[in-house]
Amino acid sequence: MAFWKGRGAARENIRLFEPAKTWRRYADEVDATTGEVKERGASRAIDGFLLNGLNATNLLLLTGAGSSFCVVNATASKLKVKTAPGLTDLWDAAKAAMGAAAFDKVLGIIPNRAKITDIEKLLTQCKLYVALYGDTDANGKIVVEFITKAEDAILARVDFVDSETDLVAHQGILRKLARRGVRKPRTKLFTTNYDLAFEYAARLQRFVVIDGFSHAAPPVYDRSHFGLDIVRRDNAKDAPDYLDSVVQLFKLHGSIDWRRTATEIIRARGSEGQPVLIYPRDSKYQEAFEPPYLDMMSAFQTALREPDTTLLVAGFSFNDSHLAQPVLAALESNMSFRLVVCDPVFVDQALIDTDPLKVESDATKNEFHRKLIRLVQTGDERVMLLNGRFEDIALALPDLVAETERERHAMRVKALRDVTSGAAGAKP
Repeated sequence: MAFWKGRGAARENIRLFEPAKTWRRYADEVDATTGEVKERGASRAIDGFLLNGLNATNLLLLTGAGSSFCVVNATASKLKVKTAPGLTDLWDAAKAAMGAAAFDKVLGIIPNRAKITDIEKLLTQCKLYVALYGDTDANGKIVVEFITKAEDAILARVDFVDSETDLVAHQGILRKLARRGVRKPRTKLFTTNYDLAFEYAARLQRFVVIDGFSHAAPPVYDRSHFGLDIVRRDNAKDAPDYLDSVVQLFKLHGSIDWRRTATEIIRARGSEGQPVLIYPRDSKYQEAFEPPYLDMMSAFQTALREPDTTLLVAGFSFNDSHLAQPVLAALESNMSFRLVVCDPVFVDQALIDTDPLKVESDATKNEFHRKLIRLVQTGDERVMLLNGRFEDIALALPDLVAETERERHAMRVKALRDVTSGAAGAKP
């Protein structure tokens, strides 16, 4: 039985890695007869580290595909796609777009097809084939056709979020990270996802997102907009009143609503221009250093070097070396840098089916994970490793700032509008 299958989000799902090579569960070991605590769980250590981390001067979140798997759409949703895709889903989507026979022909053209196991490797090999052999002969033309259709299929497959989507985990983590003292720098969210989960989560809570785009129609990208902030001007006050609940969002690999026209990048959902995305392939390292991705990468690397910085990594696999390497560099050079990594792949699921207090597991094969494990084993107290999912850490994070009256008012207004809308749409 898989531990995570069908399991709801809970902070109790989390386990903490200890220098003694054990993964200790969050909850205490309690005597079933007397109710007394036999041995402490990791809750106090986890809560204390997270509390200190969230109080840092600079607060960052890095997330990837793992954060989208908890997104829920109703069966009656109007969306064509209702769940976040994995690499297998993207492979199937590309195959369906090309047609099974033509897809198999492409596989036959590409060298070393036996070693190609996912869409990322396949697109990488296709790009290399075209670069080496050109696109003038029949083989080159069909490979180019496949690249185009596969990229279009990927773009369609990641469009699974709208205003009706259940984004409770994104709302929770956004609320806890973005609501902080206005004297501190704004929280920075870095994501490799193309979807609009964070944008809709912010919209539902009336948060303001600074994402590098103007407030014109259509919004136009300009890197200087990341240097802007939101203030409330009051004629009775000399100093500006910084608005709370403002967050900076950096989409490291682009977004499904970014379009490149002849002269600029705009935010739009139409067919104007070309999509601005780094598609899954090995060349994304080089592409990440082209505009506008270069602006996002520069902001990420700069943020990691700031003193008194906490980086929370959840839903990100560390498989992108162009993002993993700067994190390791920050650990080497920034003594006031703190790192929290939450990922469900650290521990073999079979070992925790019965939810024991402590287990030893060496399940992860990721080289960056193993380096982080080694740091904890050697006593680096700046690093905390957790076995858990994005939605679990969203519940485990402490609420530093109580819900503001402005947020409560926004929720009341939304509830009122929902009731009014429901009444208007009801049949007599």
